[in-house]
Amino acid sequence: MAARPFSRTLEIGLAAALLAGTGALVAQIEGGDRGAAPIDSSGDLEVSGITVDVSAKTAEAARLTGWRLAQRQGWAKLSQRLRGSASGLPDGALDSIVTGIVVENEQIGPTRYIARLGVLFDRARAGQILGVNTAFTRSPPMLVIPVLWAGGSGQVFERTTPWQQAWARFRTGGSTVDYVRPVGTGVDPLLLNAGQTLRRGRGWWRAILDQYGASDIVVPEARILRDYPGGPITGVFSAYYGPDRRLLGRASLRVADGNALPALLDRGVERLDAIYQQAMREGGLVPDALLSPPPAPEATPTPTPSATPTAGAVTEAVGLSSVVSVQFDTPGEQAVNAGEAAVRGVPGVRSALTASLALGGVSVMRVVYDGDIAGLRAALEARGWSVQEAAGMLRIRRAAAPPAALATPSPTGG
Repeated sequence: MAARPFSRTLEIGLAAALLAGTGALVAQIEGGDRGAAPIDSSGDLEVSGITVDVSAKTAEAARLTGWRLAQRQGWAKLSQRLRGSASGLPDGALDSIVTGIVVENEQIGPTRYIARLGVLFDRARAGQILGVNTAFTRSPPMLVIPVLWAGGSGQVFERTTPWQQAWARFRTGGSTVDYVRPVGTGVDPLLLNAGQTLRRGRGWWRAILDQYGASDIVVPEARILRDYPGGPITGVFSAYYGPDRRLLGRASLRVADGNALPALLDRGVERLDAIYQQAMREGGLVPDALLSPPPAPEATPTPTPSATPTAGAVTEAVGLSSVVSVQFDTPGEQAVNAGEAAVRGVPGVRSALTASLALGGVSVMRVVYDGDIAGLRAALEARGWSVQEAAGMLRIRRAAAPPAALATPSPTGG
């Protein structure tokens, strides 16, 4: 009989442990430190690593003077890179084409400013001034799953990792690879994890890629090896591609200070991006045909007897229409209106409305078209659009100005 109180205590302890475990499970799924939104997906031209050391009467004046100097040095480096000869521009002209200053490191004193900066230039305006073509062809949309291996376990979006933050900081607009970078919130930790990258089943991958509007996947992996806490760090970076985890290349980098981990990971992102771009130039980033959804069977129309029209009755033939999701670049609000207007002008398009807006990135337009998706693609290409089809969606870009429409001669009265 003496064992009864012990059994009751054990039951209470087990119940408390189960409740605690349930709470931990809920916290693991719903809460926690998770999510790193990409800071920039625009196509601006970036010149980084500009060092300035200036003095002025006040700290603010010294900072502004340093930024002005960085703009001039950045333009000289950009013109040297694109045209082969350095050139200069007045400060007023530079202010109109500089879209941002990136502070990599800065020290501000009462009258002195020392910093390492980066300068962002508008791609279209800079190309016009330099007289060079800055447009380039990008790959199909690639879903990025950044896997960080540290301490023997792989993490993606279970919590915010330094590797995910490095990919969020990376400016993808200057890359020929069209990266789709998940934020890491919502269902991202459940759908995209280290275990998912080891699965090869195309059916489940098709469902995931359709959720994110991508055509294929890239899996950049980083392994962090520390000699001792706070000491040197070695990073081994691997570029995998596709559900079959095809290894495209690998790089190894090392820093002597544990505080330099963000710089090490930023450099690793750049090295892997260079590997992916090289693979694209060699034709290695071709989406797997099995990742596209199977074509839907065509419905056979059932003939129906036509009723005899009565006096005053009007018959109208209704054509078959399809609803197609179209991705297009929207660097600003004007691009949204211009894109909708351009698609509405395509013959056969009944309506074109933006269903998912992402200013500074890629938005999704809902288009109702009198025909199938192949007919809409041909109609858009005839209007000068560069069109890519994947997962039942269309990705359009302005490849060149559309040819001028020929005027239809009006009939002359006899």
